[in-house]
Amino acid sequence: MHAETVLRMTIHGLDGEGNPQHLSMSKKERTGTFAMQDGLNATAVVVYDYGKLLVGYRSWRHRACYVTRVDQDNIPGLDTITETFQHRQAEVKEGKDNAMALADRSILGTTINILCSTVPIYWA
Repeated sequence: MHAETVLRMTIHGLDGEGNPQHLSMSKKERTGTFAMQDGLNATAVVVYDYGKLLVGYRSWRHRACYVTRVDQDNIPGLDTITETFQHRQAEVKEGKDNAMALADRSILGTTINILCSTVPIYWA
């Protein structure tokens, strides 16, 4: 039997303000997964896949996932990446973009594939 070690932690703001962010790290998958508030009664999940150099985003308020490539030497912070995905999500929702869903999911790692298994995936 094989069990994987996963680190889980909750991060609070320095002054106790703001919403806590929950982080899970998987050494085997080389991923970091953040769960965070997305509006009043919803959450969003951001997955940093350090092996594939991809970041995935899914808000439970929307029926889509978003993925972007990152540079190994310049991986954007959580605030920056969340803003990028939310902006892209708004463009797709408003029909400002003729986005085609990602056809080849094999380029994604296991964690992002599971997160996005039931919804279309778009590049951000």
